[in-house]
Amino acid sequence: MSGWEVAGVPVTVKRSRRRRTVALQVKPGAVTLYAPLRVSTAQLQAILEARREWVAGHLAGYAARPPERPAAHHGQPLPFLGDTLTLVLDPARRTAQRVGDNLHLPDHDPQAALERWTRRACAEPYRALVADYAAGLGAAGRLGRVAVSNTRSRWGSCTAAGDIRLHWKLSRAPLPVLRYVALHEAAHLLELNHSPRYWAHVTRLMPEWPTHRDWLRTNGHTL
Repeated sequence: MSGWEVAGVPVTVKRSRRRRTVALQVKPGAVTLYAPLRVSTAQLQAILEARREWVAGHLAGYAARPPERPAAHHGQPLPFLGDTLTLVLDPARRTAQRVGDNLHLPDHDPQAALERWTRRACAEPYRALVADYAAGLGAAGRLGRVAVSNTRSRWGSCTAAGDIRLHWKLSRAPLPVLRYVALHEAAHLLELNHSPRYWAHVTRLMPEWPTHRDWLRTNGHTL
């Protein structure tokens, strides 16, 4: 250990006879300085000071990232459309299948199998939910196709043609939050904007919508 720190993170120095150059490696919560034996401690300290802002910026970037959701594993509880399923990994299985409150997955790449199953399983519930809100808004005739999305930037979308898409990960959200997004997009069938008239349509069917929007803004990364 060097005794040096950057943004409260200790800097580890690793020297090697084979190494010819000095290199800095920054990972979440860790800074490592690789150096040849011939480079003095004073030289290393000078190099670190010259790159201090760069290192601190990378550490801050890592700290701001939302935590990654752990990969699907045996016994994991999974929220799904208001239910809680338990994942069961089975080496003999090739496709995912729900049996009661258990979701059986192949143990080879269960994460991919889980996503494929979820996108299929939530398609019809999404369609029915959006159709109900479109009818409640008096816009059933304007509704086009309802599909499941996997975009990185939006939880839902509505086109001028009336096609609506909802993200498959919303199936893991509390039901009121999913319903809010479905209503949010259905209201765009009447107003393809976020004007006061648009929000009046949303409020008419869901007066408490700000609570669900705030939940999604705060907790959406956990889905």
